[in-house]
Order: sequence, then structure tokens, then C-alpha cells
Amino acid sequence: MADENNTGPIAAVEETAAEVKTPTPKKRRSPRRQKAAAEPVQAVSKASAAKSPATKSSRTSEQDRTEQLKLIETQVSEGTSTLKDAIKGAGISEQTYYRWKQAAKPADQRNEKLIAVSDELADLVQLEEENQRLRKILAAKLRAENAELRKRLGLD
Repeated sequence: MADENNTGPIAAVEETAAEVKTPTPKKRRSPRRQKAAAEPVQAVSKASAAKSPATKSSRTSEQDRTEQLKLIETQVSEGTSTLKDAIKGAGISEQTYYRWKQAAKPADQRNEKLIAVSDELADLVQLEEENQRLRKILAAKLRAENAELRKRLGLD
């Protein structure tokens, strides 16, 4: 059997394990600096954006968009500039121009679609009436032809 009194090396291992397990304190970061200097810059940029049309603004109203689109369309239709030059002159990108144009198109076509739908419905009703009339004429002709064939064959 083992010596019960011989506990010396085990006690030493327990002491070293306890020393290793002491947690290290976490490093703390200082809080972020606030952007106090950035606010006046934004105010200046917004003021300058209102003065010059070439600078980009983050938001434009629907009225401004339609005015710029009309301006571009008139420049292109008059032949004073190409589409790309007119878009650059308005201070917007080509992608923005086409996105605005696509967004404005459905609004313009809503009334046309309502009129077109009612016209299509009226045309459909008229076609159905004409179809019924032609079917009656065809049925009458087929009856007459059938009767004539029966007389010739002597089935009546």
C-alpha cells in the first residue's frame, strides 16, 4: 500500500495550480471622442449645396426632380447637348437620372392606364357582341346548307 503520510508532492502541485489561475484584469479603453467639429462642416456644406446646383444634395424633392428631368429632356430635344452632357450639367449621375425617370414614368402613366383599361374593356364588349352576331349568321347558313343537302339526299 501507499504511504498515507507521503502527501508532499501533491500539495505542491495544488499550490502552483492556484497561483496560475489568478485572473488578469481586462484593459479598458477610453471613451470615443465626440464629433463636435463635424457639425459646422455639415452646415457649411448644406449652405453651399443650396447655392450651387452642381453640388450633390442627399435629398431632392419631387418637384426638383421633375424640373431637372424636364430641363434635361428639353436640352436633348432641342439638340443643344447630348444626353450625357445634359445629365452632367444638371449635376446628377446617369444612374440617378434613369432611376428618377423610371420613378416618374409610372406616375405619368397611371391616368393613361386607367383610360386604356376602360377603352380595352369597351373594345372587349364590342368584340364579344360582334362575335355573337357572327355566330348567329354562321349558324343560320349552316342550317340552310344542311336543309338543302337533306332535300338532295331525300332524307326529309
